[in-house]
Amino acid sequence: MNALTKIAAAFAVAGAFATSAIAAPITYVVDASHTFPNFSYSHMGLSTQLSKFKNTQGKVVLDKEAKTASVDITIDMKGVETGFTSFNEHIQGADFLDTAQFPTATFKSTKVNFEGDKPASIEGNLTIKGVTKPVTLTVNHFVNTAHPMMKKDAIGANASTVIKRSEFNAGKYAPGVGDEVTITVALEAIAQ
Repeated sequence: MNALTKIAAAFAVAGAFATSAIAAPITYVVDASHTFPNFSYSHMGLSTQLSKFKNTQGKVVLDKEAKTASVDITIDMKGVETGFTSFNEHIQGADFLDTAQFPTATFKSTKVNFEGDKPASIEGNLTIKGVTKPVTLTVNHFVNTAHPMMKKDAIGANASTVIKRSEFNAGKYAPGVGDEVTITVALEAIAQ
C-alpha cells in the first residue's frame, strides 16, 4: 500500500509539472513579412488615403490558461509606403514623421483584455516622434493555431485604433488634411 501511495504521488507531481509546462506563457516573434501597420486619414475631404509601414519588429507573449498577454512592437518609420516615392520622402519630414530625429515608433501594452479565450482589446502606450500617449487597440480578429507551412504555433490578429496626429506633433495642414488617423495593424507572429 505504501509503494502504491508513493507511485500515485509521483504521478501527481509529474502531472502537475506537465500541466504547468503546458500552461506556461509562450513568446511569439513578429513575422515581419506578414505584419503591416497601416494608417488612413481624410485628404481634404476628397478621399481617404491609405498608407503602410513595411518594416515591423516585436513580440507577443501569450498565456492562454491565465488569459494574459503582452505586446511590444517597434515600427521603422522610414519604411513608410504611401504609394508615391516623393510623398514617402515628404511625409518623413519634420512637419510629419520626422524620421531623421525619430526613426521608430513603438507600442507597448499595459493590459490585454480578454473576452472568453481571445483578446478583445489591448491597452498600451504609443510613442511617435518622442511623444507617448495611451491608446486602446480594438481586436476584431484573433486566431491561435499551428502555422500551415512552418508547423509551429502561431498567432494572427487584426486590431485598430484612432489617434489625433496633432497630439504627436504631426498636425501640419490639419484640419484640411484630417487630424484623425485610423491605425490598423495586421499581425502574424510565430512561437520561438
